[in-house]
Amino acid sequence: MGSTDEMPVPRTARWLPAAAAVAVAAWGANQFTALATVYRARTDWSALSLAAMFSVYLVGLVPGLLLGGPAADRYGRRRTVRGALGLSAAASVLLALPDEPSVYAARLATGFAAGLVFLAGTTWLRELSGPAVPPEQAARRAVYATGTGFAAGALASGVIAEWLPGPTVLPELAHALGCLLVLRATRGLPETARSRRHAPPPHRTAAVRHPRFRYVVLPASPAVLGAATVAYVVLPPLVADRVPGYAPLFSGLVAALTLATGVVAQPFAARLDDADSARATLTAMATVIAGLLLGALAAARDSVGLVLLAALVLGTGYGLTLGAGLHEVERLTPRSSGPTSASLYQSTTSSGFLTPLLLAGTAGHASYPALLAGMAAVGLLCLAVTAAHSRRHLPAGGHGEGGTMGRREHAGSAGSPGSPGRARMHP
Repeated sequence: MGSTDEMPVPRTARWLPAAAAVAVAAWGANQFTALATVYRARTDWSALSLAAMFSVYLVGLVPGLLLGGPAADRYGRRRTVRGALGLSAAASVLLALPDEPSVYAARLATGFAAGLVFLAGTTWLRELSGPAVPPEQAARRAVYATGTGFAAGALASGVIAEWLPGPTVLPELAHALGCLLVLRATRGLPETARSRRHAPPPHRTAAVRHPRFRYVVLPASPAVLGAATVAYVVLPPLVADRVPGYAPLFSGLVAALTLATGVVAQPFAARLDDADSARATLTAMATVIAGLLLGALAAARDSVGLVLLAALVLGTGYGLTLGAGLHEVERLTPRSSGPTSASLYQSTTSSGFLTPLLLAGTAGHASYPALLAGMAAVGLLCLAVTAAHSRRHLPAGGHGEGGTMGRREHAGSAGSPGSPGRARMHP
């Protein structure tokens, strides 16, 4: 008699439940975007407290990203992903409780669960796609699953909060129900992890110790999620008076627009990529700076239209910067340490989650247009550093740490989440 916990899934469709797992984890990670608008209207919580609630997600996300790969190798992709989904569902139920400590704890748990799924789940998805599916196609499935989840989380929460009762309860319960449905759908999926008991230990900091990481990748890394969070966390509340009665929906729409644009923009980073310069990174940083200036103008003019335009530009900059950074890290990474180096890079990009907290904390000393213009000025300084080292510290071609030959080989590794085609968003 077969186990009641096993439900056979057709071989050709095995990747779909894994993609749903990645998407529902991303949904939970981004549902707070629209909910913050509801909390702002219905509670006496300060803007600084709400920004801190948003940013505490980072404290859980970084350990999840760093532990997701090792956990998936040691305990298996299936067990790691399903355990993380259970945690994500519990966090959403906790988020529905109307008190500040519960929200902080829920955001922390949501971040940790998301980090685990973003590493283990996308690897599982690619491996379940099978050897007949080109690595690039499997990677695109992971990218689209993550992007769809992030956009759906913000949009679904905004729609539910706008038009259904219980705007601080039903969105979270909807996500928890989604997690339970995906847990059921993944019961029959096979484990794909191979034993690594006798594998050599990875070079965990191979990429981040390289000078090119310090002078080209690192200056641009805060711009990745800094651009995204400015677009859909900072800007919508500044024009909330222009959309009376529709603030949660508008916030969700802006988030969905930003993240969808980021997904569309990521492939263009590959076209801009040049192994002999930082052309892609420089273009991405310039785009983010332009978006920040548009955001400053939108705040100064209290313009909904300019907020939407800034979200488009910042979303483009977010996607380009993430893709360009992953290309650079891939060239600096030995094949055996790709997942670890990629997770370390994504941890540095997560510093952008602190942007709303930083702006809320300094808003009493300067206006938002001035603060956003100041961020653009800091971006220009970082761009100058990257430009000065654009053609320096290049990795040796084809051997050792990076090179175009190493990049092609690494891009074909189904188990590595570090290639540009495997870029994952984790707001």
